[in-house]
Amino acid sequence: MNHRLRSIAGGSLGNLVEWYDWYAYSAFALYFAKSFFPDGDLTAQLLGTSAVFAVGFLMRPVGGLLLGLIADRRGRRAALALSVAMMCFGSLMIALVPTYATIGRWAPAILLVARMVQGLSVGGEYGASATYLSEIAGPARRGFWSSFQYVTLIMGQLLALGLLVFLQYVAIGEKALDAWGWRIPFLIGALLAVVVFWIRRGIDETPDFIAESGTQRRESSLRGLMRHPREVLIVIGMSIGSNVGFYAYTTYMQKYLATSGGFDRGTASLICTAALILFMLVQPLGGALSDRIGRKPLLYVYGIGGVIATVPMFAMLAATTNPWIAFGGVTALLLIITGATSTSAVTKAELFPPQVRALGVGLPYALSQAIFGGTAEYIALWLKNAGHEGAFFWYVTVAIAVALFTYWRMPETRWR
Repeated sequence: MNHRLRSIAGGSLGNLVEWYDWYAYSAFALYFAKSFFPDGDLTAQLLGTSAVFAVGFLMRPVGGLLLGLIADRRGRRAALALSVAMMCFGSLMIALVPTYATIGRWAPAILLVARMVQGLSVGGEYGASATYLSEIAGPARRGFWSSFQYVTLIMGQLLALGLLVFLQYVAIGEKALDAWGWRIPFLIGALLAVVVFWIRRGIDETPDFIAESGTQRRESSLRGLMRHPREVLIVIGMSIGSNVGFYAYTTYMQKYLATSGGFDRGTASLICTAALILFMLVQPLGGALSDRIGRKPLLYVYGIGGVIATVPMFAMLAATTNPWIAFGGVTALLLIITGATSTSAVTKAELFPPQVRALGVGLPYALSQAIFGGTAEYIALWLKNAGHEGAFFWYVTVAIAVALFTYWRMPETRWR
């Protein structure tokens, strides 16, 4: 048991660093946007950084394909090690790139390349990590242990936001953050990734991969995946709703509170950080519950709750200037989406056989991320810039409704 726990911890720590590096970009965008896109007001500058953020998502399907094939053919451990190495490289590029004032248009170009490398990394990370955690955990507690994928994902985001709050209020202040301090999180991310690369090279391979390794070499391919078209469509349908909702409730929320909710940047960061801590703590509870009652009841919590609550809750957050009310609203949305996040990894992994599991989880998910998740923040800012911000919340509601229909049509995977 202790050996299994060490393997789960090793895989999860890598996931934490991956998502810390990914979310550091969004968390510090308010400060470095003008360093790469100096023309225009804050919303126009954020549109530039969000466009680069979206392009990084376009690389996710490529990462899901390449690292999914590696995970299914060469092992989950090899794919996880390569994934975190690419993230290290991308973060180091952002930490060291000169600004627009120094090298002109080369600055946003290098930023774009760095995000593309990180997009490859995260695109492959999800499928490999979800597969690894679900296989190493054993059948009785798959939901519980797989929920730690989102625990570490949220911890990565919290680490990015926590570092932002520390730099804002304790270490260097907002003036230094605007000038040069925004580089600090990317340098820290690169150093952490080096440590985790070493850890991941020493974790155990999963029993499912070892048992099926001969079959995997013959069938781990796109052709093998296409023998499971219904499962691929289920992953895409599930991911549309969870991706759009998650980025609306987390990544965009900080900017929404600062630009539309009447809160200063520091208060918006504190509200989001506190809500995310609670969100992280309830993930294992949701995963453990799904081991007892199945995955679909929790998925329905998100599907039904998200459709009903998204539009009125965002309207309330725009109207209030009370930070406690805003904290309650953000927390309520995050508790609703827990029904999906705590069961997402295990449900998708249980749909596929071992020989195409990492590819089956990673590629359809990454396609959905590229089309819907990566563009969510950009669509929100574009609609805000056009004077139709409220339309974005209806867009989120429709995406969740697509997921709800998928939950209704999909099989229960818990007892497969």
